[in-house]
Amino acid sequence: MRSEVSLLAVILFLLLFDLIAGKKGMKYFQPVAIAIFAVHTVLNLFPYEAGTSFGGMFAYNPMLSVLKSVLNIATLIVFLQAKEVFDGKLQSNKRGEFYFLTLITLLGMYFMVSSGHFLLFFIGLELASIPLATLAALEKYSQKSDEAGAKYILLAAFSSGIMLFGISYLYGTVGTLYFEDMPSMISANALQIMAFVFFLAGLFFKISFVPFHLWAADVYEGAPTNVTSYLSVVSKGAAVFVLMTLLYKVFGNLIVQWQGILYGLIIATITIANIFAIRQQNLKRFLAFSSISQAGYIALAIMSGTAFGMTTLVYYIFVYVFSNLAAFGVIVSIENHTGKLNIRDYNGLYSTNPKLSFVMMLAMFSLGGIPPFAGFFSKFFIFAAAAEQGFYLLVLIAVVNTIISLYYYLRVVKAMFIDSSDNPIPTIQTEIYNRASLFMCTAGILLVGIFSFFMDQIGVHSFGM
Repeated sequence: MRSEVSLLAVILFLLLFDLIAGKKGMKYFQPVAIAIFAVHTVLNLFPYEAGTSFGGMFAYNPMLSVLKSVLNIATLIVFLQAKEVFDGKLQSNKRGEFYFLTLITLLGMYFMVSSGHFLLFFIGLELASIPLATLAALEKYSQKSDEAGAKYILLAAFSSGIMLFGISYLYGTVGTLYFEDMPSMISANALQIMAFVFFLAGLFFKISFVPFHLWAADVYEGAPTNVTSYLSVVSKGAAVFVLMTLLYKVFGNLIVQWQGILYGLIIATITIANIFAIRQQNLKRFLAFSSISQAGYIALAIMSGTAFGMTTLVYYIFVYVFSNLAAFGVIVSIENHTGKLNIRDYNGLYSTNPKLSFVMMLAMFSLGGIPPFAGFFSKFFIFAAAAEQGFYLLVLIAVVNTIISLYYYLRVVKAMFIDSSDNPIPTIQTEIYNRASLFMCTAGILLVGIFSFFMDQIGVHSFGM
């Protein structure tokens, strides 16, 4: 539990700092928070031996270390981008709350991905979900932010209730909540299938699969932009990884049932999200539907059910972190200085802000899967993992949808580089921390694809499928 203990120490330190620092000391809160979390991230890059704790409720293996490192890197980038937001748009007295609540959700995600027992999984899920509603409503004088927080907490409560109902039925039929003990007692009877469907419905809400996605666009638009970026990357990445783990380690005997369900959901999620993304003008709603579509692509790795599929899933999340947070970093900077969030507002952006335009272009190319950027390699590996198991039609539909998605990703590029404006966004001086985050994202988009050979090294055999 080295990662969890280390993160808990960071949380407690920042909580005490926020309580005793005073007004003068709070000027240094954000740099200190970023520095200490960066140390935590570096220390936990190094894996340690596999094992279990608390009677098998908590499990560890090298693949989990890789995933937690990816979540740490994504959170660090969000923190770097958040400094500009708190120096500008948001009230400075919310800094401590933002960092504390964000790290609490991250701790919950740690518990989720390392759980070997449904009780610990549910505790982690709620620990990750409830503070997110508070973060969504962080701008308390904004009606949209209040609505985002209310919608998220209400729908999250319903989804958690449905999930807990399903877990209780599973316990009633098998008599245990340990992941390792359940597979041998799951016989695909009617009650177990009903419990399984209820459980999946709750988890699909967290991932925002269609038709459980209706909250996403409104919450993404209303929440502060740095919270939106965290929701779209870190929260989704952890939930998808847990879904794959549970489907194969716990519900392997129901593979016929859940593969059919997932097959239809992937097609619906990618297709419907693409259709709605084409219609969007607000960039946060645009990226919300983009995020829903990306969840469908990630689920292709789950369909494969192999060690290679698990590795491609983590790799895809890693690439998605850099691509999506690069786009949000540009949006944060422009929104903080001008308040503009419409795609048309970006007309002629290259003439006044060529560097920001370049980063946004790379992000759109990577999200769209255009070679030679990292997003191309991540999609290629995802398609290869699914095709390897014979899902050729599903891969074909996903490829066609990828081509369709290029239309709306390239709309943003067209606005910045081709469309002219009589009143373009003025030249913006991006804050140094956000510049560092954009540099990290740009390097990731350009270099992670080149070094994709590490796919064979990061744990193809470590997951133990």
